Amino acid sequence: MNVALWIIQGLLALIFLFAGGVKLVIPMDQLVKQAPQFSGLFLRFVGVCEVLGAVGLILPRLLRIRPGLTPLAAVGLIGIMIGATAVTAATNSVVQAIFPAVVGLLLVYVAYGRWRLAP
Repeated sequence: MNVALWIIQGLLALIFLFAGGVKLVIPMDQLVKQAPQFSGLFLRFVGVCEVLGAVGLILPRLLRIRPGLTPLAAVGLIGIMIGATAVTAATNSVVQAIFPAVVGLLLVYVAYGRWRLAP
């Protein structure tokens, strides 16, 4: 189970590093064009949260410094994925909302698994 959790954590960290990094690198006007229902500052804030969440999924357990932060990072990212699923289902289609929903379920697995396996 520990190996499966590490694999999932690594993949989720890559997803959130990419998604958050893109939100931080793209110029503000292009960012607002992609999601006109949100302000640019809110999207930047979400990008910072995603990058920090990705770091929180890996580093605490890897460095064995406060490993209890890993499930907390997963829970924080679950909140972001609930919002992403709702917005995607409302603005696009339910089919496109499947990806953020699956990512959210993987985060639930990581949070539960790491709390259960916590030292």
